[in-house]
Amino acid sequence: MRENYLAKWLNNELSEQELAEFKQSAEYASYQKIAESASKLEAPDFHVERALTAFKERNLSKETKVIPLQPFKQFLRVAAAIAVLMTGAYFYLSAQDETFSAKMAQTTEVMLPDASEVILNAGSKVSFNERNWNDKRHVQLHGEAFFKVAKGKKFTVSTEGGTIAVLGTQFNVESRKDFFEVTCYEGLVGVTYNDKKLKLPAGSSFVVINGEIQETEKISIEVPSWTINESSFKSIPLKYVLAEFERQFDIEVETNGVDTEQLFNGSFDNTDLDLALESIS
Repeated sequence: MRENYLAKWLNNELSEQELAEFKQSAEYASYQKIAESASKLEAPDFHVERALTAFKERNLSKETKVIPLQPFKQFLRVAAAIAVLMTGAYFYLSAQDETFSAKMAQTTEVMLPDASEVILNAGSKVSFNERNWNDKRHVQLHGEAFFKVAKGKKFTVSTEGGTIAVLGTQFNVESRKDFFEVTCYEGLVGVTYNDKKLKLPAGSSFVVINGEIQETEKISIEVPSWTINESSFKSIPLKYVLAEFERQFDIEVETNGVDTEQLFNGSFDNTDLDLALESIS
């Protein structure tokens, strides 16, 4: 890319041929995103008349010096372009979230900036902004994850099903299509669902299936069963059991003449396909 293309592009001075050549460069996409972010910045209020009066008072009695700028014109234009890009880059990068995911048939462990731990179940992902983490401990979850939150400021998890807020504890969240479940394993967890707010003490769960809140029993295990390679269910419609089976083994299940709304109680092994299928059947 020619050196003066960047400055000419920012000043809308490129010819059609030069613009076409510039768009083919490897840097164009990045410059375009940064320029778009920079265009949204607003300058602080500036009182022109007040500044002009102050300038005249300071310089009225001084001798004016004339310095030819023509030799430095190109340099100043490039410097201005770089300044705009650097400012835009800062705001653009600050707004970007980091995303981690677990593919089908695998789990992924994520360490957050404050040493909190997140274990993602198969087919799940979590996003957060590391630059703003000290001001706001917040993550966005799609799927299922087990959280071990370090003590500190309020920690929130946003999902399509609802929002979870804690200070420091261990809990599991699953938010998938028509299914939302939060289970507290340690401490106290606050849950917000459709303007309904409740507190979950250790050993309790909150479950919503197809928009209906379900009755739950007290749990006795210390961690979600899926973290030890076993998927367990208590009075859950079979279609959700089969969906988890598909995620754990990265396969597709066809059901013919099977009532997938019937409730399932039991578990299956996440490492042995034949044994898992036998357990479900």
